[in-house]
Amino acid sequence: MRIGLLGTGPWARMAHAPALAGHDAVDFVGVWGRRPDAAKELADHYGVRAYDDVDALLAEVDAVAVALPPDVQAELAVRAARAGRHLLLDKPLAVAPERARAVVEAAGETGVASVVFFTTRFGADTESWITEQAGTDGWFTARAQWLAALFAPGSGGRPAGDSPFAASPWRRENGALWDIGPHALSVLLPVLGDARRVAAAAPGPGDTVHLVLDHTGGASSTVTLSLTAPPEAAGATVELRGSAGVAVLPDGDEGIVQTLARAVDALREAADTGRPHACDAAFALRVTEILAEAEALLGS
Repeated sequence: MRIGLLGTGPWARMAHAPALAGHDAVDFVGVWGRRPDAAKELADHYGVRAYDDVDALLAEVDAVAVALPPDVQAELAVRAARAGRHLLLDKPLAVAPERARAVVEAAGETGVASVVFFTTRFGADTESWITEQAGTDGWFTARAQWLAALFAPGSGGRPAGDSPFAASPWRRENGALWDIGPHALSVLLPVLGDARRVAAAAPGPGDTVHLVLDHTGGASSTVTLSLTAPPEAAGATVELRGSAGVAVLPDGDEGIVQTLARAVDALREAADTGRPHACDAAFALRVTEILAEAEALLGS
C-alpha cells in the first residue's frame, strides 16, 4: 500500500510519520501540509517527497493518513475518498455531524476503506479487554473518567505541562468534550451498546464536562472529561459493574508508534477484504453525533 501523510503538526511528527516510515508493509510516499516549509522539513527527515499540491499527492498513493484539525480533516478526507484513496483518520472525525457524514457518504460511494485511530482500540491489551467485556452479559453501569492536565494553569497563567498539544487552537476552542470524549466513547459503545440518548450533560471546573448516557444494552454510564485537571489528578479509567462483577480497563503499555502501526494494519486488512473495520468512519460519525448531542445540552 502506497500511503501519503496529510499534516505536519506534533501528532504527525511523533506518531504518523515514524509509524508509516517504519512499517514493513506500506510504502511511505510523501507529505503534504498547510505549511510547505514544515512539510519539506518532515519529508526530508524521512527521505520522502514533500508535496505542494494535495491533489498531486493523492494521484500517487493508494491511501492517506490524516493528522489535521477535525474539520480540515473531514474536508480533505472527502476529497481523498472521491479520488479512490483509503483513509486512515484521527478522532474526532469532525466536530459537526454533517461534515462527518459527508466523509461516510464519500467513502461509501467509492468503496474505499476507512479506519479512525481511536488510540485505546488499537492497543493490544486494551483492545483485548474491550473485546472480552463486549462478550460478557449483565453490565449494569459504567464509569469513565478521562482527565488530562493539558490546559491546567501553571506559573504565569501558562499551561502546567510542556505538551506540544497545548498550543492547539481547535483543542482550546472545543475542549475536553471533543478532544478526549471520543476516547471514552470508543471504549463504552462496543461494550454497552450505542447511546440511545445523552440523558444529562453538565459543566464542571475549567473545560470539565460530566455526561450521563443511556445505552441500548440496558446499562447506563457516566463520563467525566477534562483537559484542565490538576496534574496530580490526571489519568484515565473505565470501570464496569454488573452481574459478572467489576472490570477495569488496563493501562496500555505500548508506544504510540506501535499502536498506530496496528491501525495501519487494520486499514490494509479492510482494504484487502472489503470488510469494514469496527472503528471505521461510520463509527466515528456516531461518536460525533453523540458528542454534538452532549454539546447542545451543555449550551441549553
